[in-house]
Amino acid sequence: MYSRFCLLSLLLGCLIQLSLCSDIAVSAQEEQGNTTSQERSGETRNKSNKAFPVVTVDFAHVRSPFVVALWILLASVLKLGFHYLPKLSSVVPESCLLVCVGLIVGGLLKSVGETPPILRADVFFFYLLPPIILDAGYFLPVRPFTENVGTILCFAVIGTLWNAAFVGVGLYAVCQIKGSGLENITLLPNLLFGSIISAVDPVAVLAVFEEIHINELLHILVFGESLLNDAVTVVLYHLLEEYSYSPQIGATEVVLGILSFFVVALGGIFVGVFYGLIAAFTSRFTSRLRVIEPLFVFLYSYMAYLCSEIFHLSGIMALIACGVVMRPYVEANISHKSHTTIKYFLKMWSSVSETLIFIFLGVSTLAGEHHWDWIFISCTLLFCLVGRVLGVLGLTFILNKFRLVKLTPKDQFIISYGGLRGAIAFSLGYLLNEKFPRILFLTAIITIIFFTVFVQGMTIRPLVELLAVKKKQDSKRSINEEIHTQFLDHLLTGIEDVCGHYGHHHWKDKLNRFNKKYVKKCLITGERSKEPQLIAFYHKMEMKNAIEMVASGGMPKFPSSVSIQTLQRRSTLTERLLPTLTKEREEEVRKILRENLQKTRQRLRSYNRHTLIADPYEDQWNQMLLKRQMMRSTDQRASLHLTVPASGRDSPPGMKSGIESDTMYFEPRDPESDMPAITIDLATSATKQPTDAQNKDAEDKGIVFAANDESGSPSQRVQRFLSDPGPDQ
Repeated sequence: MYSRFCLLSLLLGCLIQLSLCSDIAVSAQEEQGNTTSQERSGETRNKSNKAFPVVTVDFAHVRSPFVVALWILLASVLKLGFHYLPKLSSVVPESCLLVCVGLIVGGLLKSVGETPPILRADVFFFYLLPPIILDAGYFLPVRPFTENVGTILCFAVIGTLWNAAFVGVGLYAVCQIKGSGLENITLLPNLLFGSIISAVDPVAVLAVFEEIHINELLHILVFGESLLNDAVTVVLYHLLEEYSYSPQIGATEVVLGILSFFVVALGGIFVGVFYGLIAAFTSRFTSRLRVIEPLFVFLYSYMAYLCSEIFHLSGIMALIACGVVMRPYVEANISHKSHTTIKYFLKMWSSVSETLIFIFLGVSTLAGEHHWDWIFISCTLLFCLVGRVLGVLGLTFILNKFRLVKLTPKDQFIISYGGLRGAIAFSLGYLLNEKFPRILFLTAIITIIFFTVFVQGMTIRPLVELLAVKKKQDSKRSINEEIHTQFLDHLLTGIEDVCGHYGHHHWKDKLNRFNKKYVKKCLITGERSKEPQLIAFYHKMEMKNAIEMVASGGMPKFPSSVSIQTLQRRSTLTERLLPTLTKEREEEVRKILRENLQKTRQRLRSYNRHTLIADPYEDQWNQMLLKRQMMRSTDQRASLHLTVPASGRDSPPGMKSGIESDTMYFEPRDPESDMPAITIDLATSATKQPTDAQNKDAEDKGIVFAANDESGSPSQRVQRFLSDPGPDQ
């Protein structure tokens, strides 16, 4: 309770200080204006008569950075206080509370006679949006994104075009109704407004979906759509804005507009990949100055965003491509401390930017003018909801025919309900010129933003729990899961090669081979470029476990009697006992293991029954197979005869073999000999030398081996010869 009271008092102090800053600024400007004439008249006077100022007040000199720092402090205190209210945070999303705080701050500033600040488009696009997009792109889950990139592109491109057309044409039909008061709004302004309001906002999606912990598939679908539809929104916005200046629109303009979409999207990706490779190459040479490693990551990413904005390309696409490309190479080169710095600085920067965006949305609501039109705003809300639902249902019906993991009706509902709007739409509407009904459009945009953030953002958590939608698992992948995942990737790649189908796994394997053979050698320094992916993952897991052990205080404690010298002495003794390998020998062993144990598959011809080549050794293999089968059948028939016991002495086998009469071949060895002798006997299975009486009693037992020793070792029965047809023949 005391901590909450302190936070509340700190928050009120920030608000009072923010309101006082404006009064101080006005009074400082008035004093500056009054003293300007006096200073000019006193310039001719002797400066020696003026006393030295001990304390002076010059707020105008630090007004801008002071106000910025105060806004950031307010945002940080609000975010801190939000997490001290768990009951409130479980019901109301953080973005809703921040918008409410912005409304309160704007009301306080307006009550003291000051004009609240407006979220300008340049401030939003150049300073507040890049940290959020860079954080999302740098830590983007690449595997789920690439596995669902087709579905994401369909929702981002086709879905956004459908929503823009549906909203624009629907509003144009409403505007043509007589008596609505909107007859002067033509088709082109309605389509431009539809392109602005139809795009899903990544900031709002991140703020809401990270709190409800939705499963990875739905999160990557909605968030990926919000990232990639930026190219469609930028193209439609600039295209329709240019069409407003041209007297007529022909087929050439339409073709150029379609071409500009590919230029904006692919151009932004190319700029991001270019700067990402440069950042990775620069990190190769930072081993002697680890302090500036995080700075290169931030600067190259921001340069990619600015360069794409110079040519009116997609800055969001550039930031995403730059973060995805640079991360695996940069993390292999930089130190662990630099990696931690990058991680927490990006999280901190994006969190503060997100907080400021929602606060400024609330403040800007009370700052600007508004034109409320019930028909236009209610129809806009209705068309946005209906168009979103129809677009998701139609696209999902087509995509489920090609997807292995189908999107269930629950997933479709969450995707439709998660289409939130945010500050991007507000900033684009703020940039509209006077040819369009700008105030009416801004009022409608703010209404849609508030409805999606408050109504949909507050009700999506109960709906997820009510529908029992699968949530995200907090457990991380183990080494066992990583091994099986890589095994399945290689297995599916081999199956695609056998079937002759060049699918997703085939091109992924091609890209991995090219990356391993060429790119890693240029962008990663030292032995890390040759290290297999599984071993690198193992090192990463070891480092993570060590850090968690240190953080939790689980390091082993040595007794006081054991000194560091003792441990060093034992380690040196162990090193002396164990054989040491030179670096050349160690590299040779690694090469042998890498080429044999981790040998990747070779490229083989794909299977096609129409283009099979006859094997010249096929007949020889068939003959060998037939011979092997004949030998197995002969052995089986022989084993049936050899298991039958022998008959008396007068049987044909006994007379043929002449074992009993011919004794020269079975003379016993000297009992005193060192080597054990084996005698063949017809009568007994005893271990000692049998007598004639024993031979006569047990002559039906067949041939046995009896060792000439007294150890009592058991005898073994011998099978008959293959020529023996058995006792009955």
